[in-house]
Amino acid sequence: MSMRKVKSQSKPLIGTSLFSSAGIAEQYFSSAGIDIVSANELLPERANLYQAQYPNSKMICGDILNTTIFQTLVDSTPEKLDFLIASPPCQGMSVAGKNRTIEQMLKDDRNFLVFKIIEFIKIKNPDFILIENVPTFLKLELPFNGELMKIIDILNAEFGGNYNIDPGVYDASDYGVPQRRTRAIIKLYKKGEKWGNPEKSKIVTVREAISDLPCLEAGEKSNIKWHFARKHSEKHINCMRHTPTGKSAIENSVHFPIKENGERVKAYKTTFRRINWDEPAPTITMRNDAISSQLNVHPGRPKSDGTYSDARVLTPLELMLLSSLPADWNIPDNTPELLIRKCIGECIPPLLTKKIVEQINK
Repeated sequence: MSMRKVKSQSKPLIGTSLFSSAGIAEQYFSSAGIDIVSANELLPERANLYQAQYPNSKMICGDILNTTIFQTLVDSTPEKLDFLIASPPCQGMSVAGKNRTIEQMLKDDRNFLVFKIIEFIKIKNPDFILIENVPTFLKLELPFNGELMKIIDILNAEFGGNYNIDPGVYDASDYGVPQRRTRAIIKLYKKGEKWGNPEKSKIVTVREAISDLPCLEAGEKSNIKWHFARKHSEKHINCMRHTPTGKSAIENSVHFPIKENGERVKAYKTTFRRINWDEPAPTITMRNDAISSQLNVHPGRPKSDGTYSDARVLTPLELMLLSSLPADWNIPDNTPELLIRKCIGECIPPLLTKKIVEQINK
């Protein structure tokens, strides 16, 4: 039996989190045997939300490209680090095949965030590393040694001698999350260590996740924490009242979305659309507050007058449950609704990360 296996069974792995946001990915880490002791997040409102949930973790708020911030993070991390999780922003990167020069890439600071992960790994030498992002992350190219290279090739060049490097794309709905959400996961683990893959589980539907919550119309509140409905325009409410489960109001022959001038809205059928009860939810986006955005409207229930209930976007609680967060998610009561919505819209579901890290040493 290896020393690492003995250690992982006797006490938690000590970890650090980079680009932490609100720490949603880490929600179940404690039960999976990981203790995040230091973290970094750029935006203060998200860093404060992280710190409120994980008071024993040292949150370093600020730009990791700043030398002082980076060194403070390094100094706040134990010399012997077991685990690292990192979710770098990727807006400034180039998708393979696009015509973007190295010179242009070098002018965008966001393209250096991945290299701060690499620098941190070199300093702290963690045994297990989880890097996650959107699936196109695996196709993106970064400037490295005078040329554009994919991230896997860069990681192999830097760490291939000491680490096993295992990239993959995971759909959260395959692992018990009631939401279809694909994420790129890159696992790096020291040669001689083990990190298996989680087994797929049965699909969990929207009905199983949220159907026990009471109906709410736009602007209404319930006595259940975080289960309250946003206000919407009467035009949007009216067209959604006449839209069945799984359908878009764009398809309606009478009660369809209209502009201020009375003209019919022309849009994709993924907008003004109710989700289905008996499937996992579609991917929750950053604009989950708007009826007119992508696949955001409650499934609804048929009413005796031929209309449908719940002509609104999902409540914060419904979003939490569809993202595999607990109903009693430990965040302050005064957390802004839109902050919750934004953090959920960009998160990796925590049940997925839990199942991935549970495979360490298996």
